Amino acid sequence: MAMPVTSAARLCHLAGRTVTSLTARHRRGVSLPARRCYISSTMGNNLQFKLDERTAHSSLDLFKKDTGVIYRMLGLDPSHVQDNPERFRDWAVVFGNEKISSGRHYWEVTVKKSQEFRVGVAEALMSREDCVGTNSSSWVFGYAQRKWFAMTSNKMVPVTLVGKPERVGILVDYEAGLLGLVDIKKPRIIHTIRVQFKTPICPAFGLWDGEMLTHSGMEEPEGLKQ
Repeated sequence: MAMPVTSAARLCHLAGRTVTSLTARHRRGVSLPARRCYISSTMGNNLQFKLDERTAHSSLDLFKKDTGVIYRMLGLDPSHVQDNPERFRDWAVVFGNEKISSGRHYWEVTVKKSQEFRVGVAEALMSREDCVGTNSSSWVFGYAQRKWFAMTSNKMVPVTLVGKPERVGILVDYEAGLLGLVDIKKPRIIHTIRVQFKTPICPAFGLWDGEMLTHSGMEEPEGLKQ
């Protein structure tokens, strides 16, 4: 039985401060230079990506050859990071540097010392004025207040029977319109978000404490086909 959808009138973090979630309203997407549009040529399910520093909020510090990200409470002075239209200025968000426009792909994320984070995908041209999960251009699984949830368009659905594993998998099937949260120990899909992808998407991450390490270029575990 489907779980009821609840309003995401929860607390989000804006530039290191705590504020209520943005109200839903139309926002323009980001206009990116054509030379910076990387469409993944990877076939099958072994997409390989790094985190894109050009998109990273000033509170996020990339490490391990741009495959990991750590949250710094003070962060950098925004004036000390390169000003470009891809960067999130208000939200502690970073995107992967590869775009997905077809195929079935799988990656994993290790989370350490974090009590609030989001992992999923977003349209590459999503407005940088929004946080991932608060609009119809992003789809994420989040963890906050010791509970998991699926989130899009500023609406949350509780995800149960997850606990707080240190490492989870993310499965995306572009043509099937599927985003799945994967228990890597079983392995099994814990929860799915169904969506009709219409434009290129990319891996998306939000982090408000602790650190994340991404693991891409992986084969999809057996038994996840739906």
